[in-house]
Amino acid sequence: MIILGIDPGSTRTGFGLIKKENGKLTHIASGVLEISGRIEKQNRLVSLSQKIEDLVNLNKPKLVGIERIFFGKNRKTAVEVAEARGVIIATIAKKSIPIIEINPKETKLAITGDGSASKKGVMKMINLYLNINKTGLDDATDALAVAISVSNNNFVNQLH
Repeated sequence: MIILGIDPGSTRTGFGLIKKENGKLTHIASGVLEISGRIEKQNRLVSLSQKIEDLVNLNKPKLVGIERIFFGKNRKTAVEVAEARGVIIATIAKKSIPIIEINPKETKLAITGDGSASKKGVMKMINLYLNINKTGLDDATDALAVAISVSNNNFVNQLH
């Protein structure tokens, strides 16, 4: 089964694609969908929707995990990310693909066993789970963590 993890953003959306087969996880692809912050917001959202649709059409995931928003100090950014999340969820829902929403603390707990683990600790575990040597902390790493986290969800077993 192919699982897509998404770390939403208004101009940078991380994605991580993994395959789960017989309990083994394999890295397929990961990266960042970038959209210029110089274009009008509604056009950014349309572009994001198209990029997500292209990603889904190309890879045909059976499940999508998407990170819930963590409301920090910058409310303006949180609103823009919430709008991007809505577009992403609507685009995936049109394809009738199940979506699991997960917050950063749940992701850290699922990956490391510690809900307050450091990003470096999470990356180390991602490398172990997927037998890769990814370096650098970015949106794609967060998206892979989301994909791995939802791959362990009981819902996944029902999809087989």
